[in-house]
Amino acid sequence: MHLGPAELEQLVVQIGEEILARVRMPEPVCRSCARSCPASCAERTGAIIAAGADRVSSCRQVAGLNPAIAALIDHTLLKPEATSDDIRRLCREARQYGFASVCVNPYWAPLAAAELKGSPVKVCAVVGFPLGASATEIKAAEAEYAVRAGAQELDMVINVGALRSGDQEAVLQDIQAVVDVARRAGALVKTILETALLDDNQKVVACTLARMAGADFVKTSTGFGPGGATAEDVALMRLTVGEKLGVKAAGGIRSLEDLKNMVAAGATRIGASASVKIIEAARA
Repeated sequence: MHLGPAELEQLVVQIGEEILARVRMPEPVCRSCARSCPASCAERTGAIIAAGADRVSSCRQVAGLNPAIAALIDHTLLKPEATSDDIRRLCREARQYGFASVCVNPYWAPLAAAELKGSPVKVCAVVGFPLGASATEIKAAEAEYAVRAGAQELDMVINVGALRSGDQEAVLQDIQAVVDVARRAGALVKTILETALLDDNQKVVACTLARMAGADFVKTSTGFGPGGATAEDVALMRLTVGEKLGVKAAGGIRSLEDLKNMVAAGATRIGASASVKIIEAARA
């Protein structure tokens, strides 16, 4: 069924109103909580997963973790200064500890694929990263390059500006273009919303459009934006997409305790940046 722009807008508005009417946001866990501490509050980070997150990202150097925990992690290195040696090290760690994937910039996808050949660890490449403001044709071409280079998962940033402008048709077509490329290659697509830049209605609209476009996951943020995952955002995203799509929380996962809380709550993918601290806690 093809919907025109007006019909699409009406449908998304109806879905958004229903979702926002049903969702009940959690109260702060601490009296002094300013709703800005998922990175340092274990209870709050656990709530992110309890709210429905499926994946969280992790940066390099994570080690010594339980295999069941490691299998939840997209082992990530997206810094512009990363070198080929850094990528090889990332892949060695991922292979050694059984991470779900390594997540790299598209330029490094061929190297990561070569390093992980014969391994169950997948190669994930980002698309339109980190701003999401590339033309749809450029995102599709970037996705095409990534899957030809060996990427089995694509983390694409939606067109945040178009979403905030109310151009839902542009956002839908943008996601669909990448999904079409991924489907031909048998790859998964995770759509990054950059939730810190959106209000609740826009988050619902973005999740609804991702589901309509055939994406496999919705993801909170790039890690390069003004904020990371929050329990409120994950709860809203999970409620919007239901059980068929994954929810990946990225940003603010700082400790082994945070990871354990997420796993205990049922998360299937997880993300952190304080890798050394996590290693030391795991080895202890």
